[in-house]
Amino acid sequence: MSTLIVVFINIILLIFLFMKHTDAATPTTRPERLTLSKLELLRNHTAISEFRVLNRRYLLHCPVPNPYLQVHVSSGGGGRLSDDEHVTVNITGVLLPSSSDWVAMISPSHSNVAACVENAIKYEQTGDFSRLPLLCHYPVKAQYVRNDPDYLRCGKQECKEHVAGKCVLTTCGATLSFHAINIRTDIEFVLFGGGFETPCILKRSVPLKFANPNKPLYGHLSSPDSTGTSMRIRWVSGDKSRQHVDYANGQRTTSSVSTFSQADMCTSPLLESPAVDFGWHDPGYIHSAVMTGVTPSTTYSYKYGSDSVGWSDETRFKTVPAGRSNELKFLAYGDMGKAPLDSSKEHYIQPGSISVTKAIADEVSSGKVDSIFHIGDISYATGFLVEWDFFLHQITPFASRVSYMTAIGNHERDYVDSGSVYSTPDSGGECGVPYETYFPMPTQAKDKPWYSIEQGSVHFTVISTEHNWTVNSEQYNWMNKDMAAVDRTRTPWLIFTGHRPMYSSSPGNLFLPNVDSEFVTAVEPLLLANKVDLALFGHVHNYERTCAVYKQECKAMPTKDGNGIDTYNNSNYTAPVHAVVGMAGFKLDGFTQNDNRWSLSRVSKFGYIRAHATKTQLKIEFVNAHSRKTDDSFRIIRS
Repeated sequence: MSTLIVVFINIILLIFLFMKHTDAATPTTRPERLTLSKLELLRNHTAISEFRVLNRRYLLHCPVPNPYLQVHVSSGGGGRLSDDEHVTVNITGVLLPSSSDWVAMISPSHSNVAACVENAIKYEQTGDFSRLPLLCHYPVKAQYVRNDPDYLRCGKQECKEHVAGKCVLTTCGATLSFHAINIRTDIEFVLFGGGFETPCILKRSVPLKFANPNKPLYGHLSSPDSTGTSMRIRWVSGDKSRQHVDYANGQRTTSSVSTFSQADMCTSPLLESPAVDFGWHDPGYIHSAVMTGVTPSTTYSYKYGSDSVGWSDETRFKTVPAGRSNELKFLAYGDMGKAPLDSSKEHYIQPGSISVTKAIADEVSSGKVDSIFHIGDISYATGFLVEWDFFLHQITPFASRVSYMTAIGNHERDYVDSGSVYSTPDSGGECGVPYETYFPMPTQAKDKPWYSIEQGSVHFTVISTEHNWTVNSEQYNWMNKDMAAVDRTRTPWLIFTGHRPMYSSSPGNLFLPNVDSEFVTAVEPLLLANKVDLALFGHVHNYERTCAVYKQECKAMPTKDGNGIDTYNNSNYTAPVHAVVGMAGFKLDGFTQNDNRWSLSRVSKFGYIRAHATKTQLKIEFVNAHSRKTDDSFRIIRS
């Protein structure tokens, strides 16, 4: 069968799959979106790279055996891996260095990296329609051997054979560094030839185990309620036995334990998702405990673990200000993800995430941050489960010290026939399960990830743009009731947050519009009716601020204060100010529309917003993560 025919058949199957679920929509449920151009959708929206499509490769052993070839791995633990280290991979005995040679980090080491021809159709949903080889298990990360500049010029030579005291056979070598964190399962390094497009196996290393695969790691905090007198901590361990949190000079609480399996992931009848297939990785056990009896706006210490599996380092953390108190300092952003701390390729890299996390860590260390709000598109694991560990590792320096509140995004929830509003396969089959397990918010029930919380002088209404928000739906009625019940005399500021925006000068394309007009039509009137002061969104990967806007019209414009800062006076309320803050990691979007009168500030740089709320003023600054300078600022005031 020709490649063209195979591609055509696969496209028809995809269209049939997504049409099937679109046609199944009921009158009371908003129809799921059908995107007919899967190539454009997935290549532009999910950032397919040549490494990401490795799972579609037939793997063969390279045809020319090399008796000299070796892959040796050295670590600081003397054969056992520590929780966080850079592992040195030494490749020796190469007869003919090639620019297409590469090394993959595989976990667990017993994973099948042989041919999986029968899985070909399963991978088409990720956007690669080529008839290409298949890899049965997805690598954690990979590097070209040419990352060592000595490799191609054979700078690391060894003589393998001598005749009459003279070297007659010389081989080449290379040294690579891989950042490894404790993902509980053992790892190995596999050397491939043939590049990412046509790989064949050259040599495998000896498997390496972590020194303590049960070690409690990646602790992160959140607020379970608005009192400021408790704090939830969540961490990961390879051990399912209940563990403890010791905190506040002598108090102890015991964890509850949960996990999830491949059976909890979403898939489809025709195409298996990455989460249930080649992207699966055992998440271990997720422990959760609530530290109670603490005082708002106070600093304490804690550690978590047990005597049998070990303890975390002791960490200083700050409780949040109680709801209805006078002041709150918080950071907010969306679309962060993660990036490797080495020269590796990964299936999904968010290039700005490292600079943003470093800037946030420094800001939290200053003691001037009470809480953080991450508004959707959290890790971008998208069905490649090991990447949740890498994301948690990346945010631990600050998420372990202040409350880390989240909203769900399309890359956590969306999948066909899963109950999400949109039928794009953006979650890779996760369907919100890992997200809700790692980041339990004070929601009403499972898979209803909307909630509200009060911190200081701010009431936050956090919604899911990925769940039904149509008029009179459960979430619609909840958000209207929640916002209407806010006592504005005691909590003057109402901030509305959700992942997909209502306004953007980066409209996307025909198949993937960044603004859903039906969402705006349904929900925007609630913001006006309940006098929302500020609406924060992600999804679009830049920063943009509006006037006080409603139905595309500016109802009020800010004026300059004595310092030249745009100031909105909500003593005479007119409409919400909207801000898109999806610039925390994902490749930045430009602005293709420059004539929107409601758009007052547009910045396409990586960063986050810094907010300071008192009873009479809400001040917002966009912080450039690279320069650490403020690239935009505004105030909302009231008498």
